[in-house]
Amino acid sequence: MVFFTSDTHFNDPRILRIDRRPFASLADHDEALIAFWNETVRPDDEVWHLGDFSRGSKADAEALLSRLNGRKHLIIGNNDGPDTTAASGWASVQHYAELAVDGMLLILCHYPFRTWNQMGKKSIDLHGHSHGRLKPLTRQFDVGVDAWNFRPVTLPVLLRSRSRSRALAEE
Repeated sequence: MVFFTSDTHFNDPRILRIDRRPFASLADHDEALIAFWNETVRPDDEVWHLGDFSRGSKADAEALLSRLNGRKHLIIGNNDGPDTTAASGWASVQHYAELAVDGMLLILCHYPFRTWNQMGKKSIDLHGHSHGRLKPLTRQFDVGVDAWNFRPVTLPVLLRSRSRSRALAEE
């Protein structure tokens, strides 16, 4: 199975006050996100992390990566420094990717786009960065942990969430 996530901000004390995440301490935050990830993702799953993984040293990032299930890819975010991007444990590291999942073209970047490749042919933009605060365009999804109960999410869940919202609006 393929999962997407973003903006975990492990080891980043700013995240508790900036985003008002409901954890008593940074240690509680990090342990909860690791537990949620591993409850959701199996060891043989693939995870695309769309940026802002962690702060700290390369050893810190590697220790985190070793505790998280799945084969992990990083799409670099504005808070991913050289120690994070150089950490062993990533299957790939890049700023942007295009990926076909379930016959759909996905455009992956940390930042949300206003337009993206093959937009007129129903491609889907997955992003992070906005921490669930940006009104999405059609076929655009924020995969950040703030928008998904601090867990990675699959494409079918993303698509169902939008269908459910549309059905409620039509009632």
